[in-house]
Amino acid sequence: MPRIRVEVDGATYEDDVEPRLLLVQYLRERLGKVGTPVGCDTSNCGACTVLMDGMSVKSCSVLAVQADGHDVTTVEGLGVDGQTHPMQRAFHEEHALQCGYCTPGMIMASLDLLRENPDPSEDEVREGLEGNLCRCTGYQNIVKAVRRAASDMREPGRQEVTP
Repeated sequence: MPRIRVEVDGATYEDDVEPRLLLVQYLRERLGKVGTPVGCDTSNCGACTVLMDGMSVKSCSVLAVQADGHDVTTVEGLGVDGQTHPMQRAFHEEHALQCGYCTPGMIMASLDLLRENPDPSEDEVREGLEGNLCRCTGYQNIVKAVRRAASDMREPGRQEVTP
């Protein structure tokens, strides 16, 4: 069995894993990071999106062995000193969730979007999140939340885009 070493939400883990174990399974079943949901299991919905070395990946399409030597951030790793991340706050304050199932993936994909474009237009947000599906909200408030977070995160003294 391959042995991996991966940093997840600031903590380093070393584990023996089955070669076919998916990253989403490793995060949920081995590390207890249940904030990363299993959505469609086919990489279509984006609910399982996490950041790997700062870039969004659908953790149902990445093997745990592929995360060896990398830094993974889940939605649970975003807050600092008990404070929610500006993106998490914006999703809450803009009512950008309904059932909440897609929310972790939307938040993580949004952070990657802002890493590339810190001031996206509405159309750019929609395009940037096209790989993440929501069946409840109609996306209006999600777009508002991402733009609000982008504005908040550009303010001096606010948390940086990268967690």
